Amino acid sequence: MKSPVSTAIAIAAGVIVLLGYFVPNPYLTPIRSTLIDWAVIISGIAGLIAIINLVRINWNKLSSTNNRDYYSAILLVGFFLTLLAGLILTPGNIGFQNIVTYIQVPVEASLMGVLAITLIYASIRLFKRRKGWMAVVFMISAVIFLVILSGVLSFAGQVPLLKNLLAAINMLPIAGARGILLGIALGSLTTGLRVLLAADRPYAG
Repeated sequence: MKSPVSTAIAIAAGVIVLLGYFVPNPYLTPIRSTLIDWAVIISGIAGLIAIINLVRINWNKLSSTNNRDYYSAILLVGFFLTLLAGLILTPGNIGFQNIVTYIQVPVEASLMGVLAITLIYASIRLFKRRKGWMAVVFMISAVIFLVILSGVLSFAGQVPLLKNLLAAINMLPIAGARGILLGIALGSLTTGLRVLLAADRPYAG
């Protein structure tokens, strides 16, 4: 499909889905639902293709004669064991969920520990390269939140003033996360509008 045809289809599909949310029309609603169902199916197929590609790449790394990567064997064994357990026990099984949780939680905790060290290292490098007030604020905030979340100040819960202060500080990451989500939403909206207006044509090939 060349650019004019694919552009017309993309714009028409986007406008129909958008109008289906805001205009209560009995003809638009089933068309919008059908288009969304197609998008979900295509996304699922794309995810399946990505999984197959992941397995293929790691198998090639494992079977390579030069620079054989044995970590790929761990990934493949873990993937197929999880897939087999999920097919036999089903994802709704409590035992299967507990096994996944017992593996996932320590991995996430390890990644968060690495992230904490990375933040401190990044703040030190930033302070060395750019000695501005933003670098100072970043380093101080990183240190403060690492100290607070480490549990060293757990005794502060008994002091009303410190308790309220810590509660206010703990709300700051939530506000930052909401700001990031708002930024993602605005970016997605802008990207969608650019596709609808044919300013961006990712489908043109």
